[in-house]
Amino acid sequence: MRQRSTFLFTTLAFGYAFLYLPIVILMVYSFNDSPIQSVWNGFSLRWYSALLNNPQVIDAALLSLQIALISATIATVLGTLAGLSMTHMGRFKGRLLFTGLIAAPLIMPEVITGLSLLLVFVSTEQLIGWPESRGTLTIIIAHITFSMAFVAVIVQSRLSTADRSLEEAAMDLGGRPFRVAIDVTLPLIAPAMASGWLLAFTLSLDDLVIASFVSGPGSSTLPMVIFSKVKLGVAPDVNALATLVITLVGIGVVIAGFVMYGMEKSRRPQPQAIP
Repeated sequence: MRQRSTFLFTTLAFGYAFLYLPIVILMVYSFNDSPIQSVWNGFSLRWYSALLNNPQVIDAALLSLQIALISATIATVLGTLAGLSMTHMGRFKGRLLFTGLIAAPLIMPEVITGLSLLLVFVSTEQLIGWPESRGTLTIIIAHITFSMAFVAVIVQSRLSTADRSLEEAAMDLGGRPFRVAIDVTLPLIAPAMASGWLLAFTLSLDDLVIASFVSGPGSSTLPMVIFSKVKLGVAPDVNALATLVITLVGIGVVIAGFVMYGMEKSRRPQPQAIP
């Protein structure tokens, strides 16, 4: 039994080290004063200062945040509606096709998705003159297209395990469908919606392949800028930039965890004092 526990602990430690040790090394070397990656020359914040004075990086970061916020919000709305349709509308005609189309981006290679969206934008531009050029708008549409599938699956999974008797009881008491959806269904799926939004935001912020197909001049996102820098060799300012992104994402995950914990705690029945 002790040998088994030792083996499991060793395997777990090796797995965590394999996943997170490179990130730790990257964060440590972002404070390296030397421009050479393999030589430690003391602690310094010079590369963070260099980032603040680099307008290309700042513009790309702000553009990526703008795209991620807009696309994640719209994808959450559309994905939630799709999840509700797949669980509440029963077996309507074409349901299997609808479900397959929703889930297709989950298994479609990003190269195929990006190429197909590029062909769609080129075709619509030739037919109706829209979009006039590829840029921020086309990236937002592309990110909504593939990220809403993740939200739909998460919401559908939550609804499939939710207690439908609560909605039925509200309807029996005279509640209108819209009011039941707002007062009963929405609180039930709120944690799933928050999880879906976070996932869609992260996928948009991290996307490189699809954005490379549908972007245009002046619409380089942060992953595209980082990739262009890495092609010339990993510079210390790239480590600093990656550290900032990891820190911001980590803070967002912690805040979302506290918010979701508070939402779950507020839904729990409170014990009533016996008089």
